[in-house]
Amino acid sequence: MFLLIFYSVAQAQYVNVSKSVKEQQEQPTTYTCVMHPEIHAKEPGKCPKCGMDLIKEKAKPVKKSVRKKQAAKPLLKAAVSVKAKTVESKAATDAIHGNHATVSGTNTTVKEGIVKKVVKSAPPRTIRYDLHVRDTIVNFSGKEKRAIAVNGQIPMPTLTFTEGDTAEIHVYNHLKESTSLHWHGLMLPNKEDGVPFLTQMPIEPGAEFVYKFPIIQSGTHWYHSHSGLQEQIGMYGSMILNKKSDDPTFRNGIDDIPQIPVILSEWTDYKPENVHRMLHNASDWFAIKKGTTQSYAEAIKAGHFQTKLTNEWKRMLAMDVSDIYYDKFLINGQNESQLSQFKAGDKIRLRISNGGASSYFWLNYAGGKMTVVANDGNDVEPLEVDRLIIGVSETYDVIVTIPAGNASYEFSATPEDRTKSASIYIGQGIKQLISPMPKLKYFEGMKMMNNMMNMDGTMNDMGMDMSMQKMDMNTVMYPEIVGVADKKSMKMDAGMDHSKSDKEPMKMDAGMDHSKSDKEPMKMDAGMDHSKHVMNSDITTLNYGMLKSPTNTTLDKNAPVREIRFELTGNMNRYVWSMDNKVLSEVDKILIKKGEIVRITLFNNSMMRHPMHLHGHDFRVLNGQGDYAPLKNVLDIMPMETDVIEFAANADGDWFFHCHILYHMMAGMNRVFSYENSQPNPYLPNKAVAYKKLQSESNGLHFMAENDFATNGNDGQAMVQNARWSFATEWRLGYHDDHGYESETHIGRYIGRNQWFMPFIGFDARYRKLGYNEVEKNVFGQKSTKDKRIQVSLGFSYTLPLLITAQAEVYHDGNVRFQLMREDIPVSKRLRAAFMVNTDKEYMAGLKYIVGKNLGITTHYDSDMGVGFGLNVNY
Repeated sequence: MFLLIFYSVAQAQYVNVSKSVKEQQEQPTTYTCVMHPEIHAKEPGKCPKCGMDLIKEKAKPVKKSVRKKQAAKPLLKAAVSVKAKTVESKAATDAIHGNHATVSGTNTTVKEGIVKKVVKSAPPRTIRYDLHVRDTIVNFSGKEKRAIAVNGQIPMPTLTFTEGDTAEIHVYNHLKESTSLHWHGLMLPNKEDGVPFLTQMPIEPGAEFVYKFPIIQSGTHWYHSHSGLQEQIGMYGSMILNKKSDDPTFRNGIDDIPQIPVILSEWTDYKPENVHRMLHNASDWFAIKKGTTQSYAEAIKAGHFQTKLTNEWKRMLAMDVSDIYYDKFLINGQNESQLSQFKAGDKIRLRISNGGASSYFWLNYAGGKMTVVANDGNDVEPLEVDRLIIGVSETYDVIVTIPAGNASYEFSATPEDRTKSASIYIGQGIKQLISPMPKLKYFEGMKMMNNMMNMDGTMNDMGMDMSMQKMDMNTVMYPEIVGVADKKSMKMDAGMDHSKSDKEPMKMDAGMDHSKSDKEPMKMDAGMDHSKHVMNSDITTLNYGMLKSPTNTTLDKNAPVREIRFELTGNMNRYVWSMDNKVLSEVDKILIKKGEIVRITLFNNSMMRHPMHLHGHDFRVLNGQGDYAPLKNVLDIMPMETDVIEFAANADGDWFFHCHILYHMMAGMNRVFSYENSQPNPYLPNKAVAYKKLQSESNGLHFMAENDFATNGNDGQAMVQNARWSFATEWRLGYHDDHGYESETHIGRYIGRNQWFMPFIGFDARYRKLGYNEVEKNVFGQKSTKDKRIQVSLGFSYTLPLLITAQAEVYHDGNVRFQLMREDIPVSKRLRAAFMVNTDKEYMAGLKYIVGKNLGITTHYDSDMGVGFGLNVNY
């Protein structure tokens, strides 16, 4: 009996195995998509997700894996003692050479050095990384400061996968605050996207969270925290997704050469929260540190007094290229480093990610031209350029060649404001340097902006005549491109020293490639006078119009199209950034349907450029390349530009769309695309409450205060503001009754796109000892006494040309007051002037010399208190 049962079981197993083998052998030819390999169709056609042409795939069994719902779980040890340790920049980069990934099923550890090569085809694998997030101390600038390190290093470990792998990433939060990780540019299940309060709840202190998702694409990507401002202090790292060697898009000489992950970043010694607060309070300190205040004295010296006057007449602050002063710029965690393993003739693929929080970088190479082969993780037709600017969060793959032996060639990353730089030297031997990029001509840029800006604060919409970075309006500020006719024309080639190179002079199109466009050349006047400029034609600068996909990227022509238009808006004076003049807290999610094409027109009606990033999708950039429009997930939009993108709505859940300048995103420039009838997200038990929390993060309150400790009394103010509301109080406290004491408090709401108008309710309390029966009269003949006066008022303030604040108030006793005031007239780099006059016959004039970020020396005359000298302390 036992033998009979055994024989029956064995026979059944044999039949099943034979059947399985037969089914595999008889498996019909199927077709898949290079962008979405999970698609398997029986006939050729279009990919239902992205609309690209399907290609034939090899017949093979498909294994399905089932993942259980998994929420954040506590660490094995309830109490984790995190000892702060110094992570020197060299040690941080050295750590990159020792990244460890566990491959499931092999019980082995794979070491992946900084030089990556393509992995040959292999069975599907699960690659596990364990990431420990801890507080640490770093010293990038000579000062020890707090940062966040992952596995003891900054940047975070480079994560490497091959298309077809499954990523399993365990995150252990040893911080005293919550955290998260977002996989930038990856197409993955919505619940794995890593946006707190949108796709998951935050990873709380002491918790472990597991991200697990299939790798269905290749390319250069990166990952970073999406919690608060953690990205600014260390939570960013490279993520390399290699192609399989039998990938039909595999390119010999590109995908099989040595590869170097390169991640760019910046470092500030200030706490990011304080940086954000200072930006909202229009602090001059960053401009002072960078030498870009553009004061009246500097304008007169440069022959641009009229330019400066016009600038303020149109209610604009000084020309700004980048908002923040940074103490150090880094490549792979170091300001300078050497790659000495390469020799003459070697070609190296640099897989570059801009992990900076707010910095654009100019990329230059001392060894000659660079060949751009990919952008945002997607292949492009190779093209040679002399330089390119990489937007915040963008990725570019470029190939560089070592032209000669006994030399190492500088690859430099220079921030857009050209204050400093970071470098990698590639090769062995004497360093071949790039001359520093010359300082920007800010007053030329200011003149340009004056002509672009209308008196109502709007900018001229140039339509599609100005798009895709083809017409870089900042060119007027580039000395290496624009010379002055009455001076010897400058002939520079992005700062490269050709005395050390046998290369031919480079060719330049100022970023405008008309040879690849069927449109008429654009008119670069915009009110600008170029008669005094001589254009240098030796530098080829990359722009989006030059990018072309090597494969057809057209979407399904039969799919319904949803048209959406966004106007990018902002207020530099108050540092409020929005879309259609609304921050995230003021709008609902944007509903879209699976199966439709979403086409977005973006018009930048602000004076800053914005790198707009869409989570979980690649979009086509309609740049004139027709069926071969490039695919991207970040689009840098310059002032006055109008750009059009489109993507196939092929996912599920809620996806973030936002400006990737960290401080713009936190100020409100974001939206959420939400698929109708999406599946519930197990990581968000209450999506409505979570979304409210996300909205509140982009409209936080910002505090400022200052006090002038003077010989004739104390003047001061304190203010709390968000995107719309202002709660402000000011005081003037004399040292005796004759000088008096008074305070005014206003609660107001800013109205309009420019926020020049603010109605408010006020509370006024004053005491001043006057003479016997003395009564004051204002210019309207209305009587008042300042003895123990307490009033309630209604009024408004309005920003006039020259940035003068006009204020009108009606008090509950019927008295009226009108006042004109300005407190920040930039006389010189550090000297500021102020004045005030009102219909109560009060007036004030003063000067402040800025000594430090929070300290100034003042003098002023006040009609009530007389002359005073003092010390101004501000926060």
